[in-house]
Amino acid sequence: MPTQKLINQNVRKITKLGGKSLAVTLPRELVTKLGWKEKQKVTVKRVRGGLLIKDWKK
Repeated sequence: MPTQKLINQNVRKITKLGGKSLAVTLPRELVTKLGWKEKQKVTVKRVRGGLLIKDWKK
């Protein structure tokens, strides 16, 4: 599989999952640098100009 050019490395597509859900894949390197794990809970908040994804706190 060819590697993406450095310019397009952070460009992602939104994919449809099931009926009403949408998903965006995140780069593995970015997720491991944040220390996130698979199936970890995160919060998604709408902010001016985009979305903010943070670790879920009790």
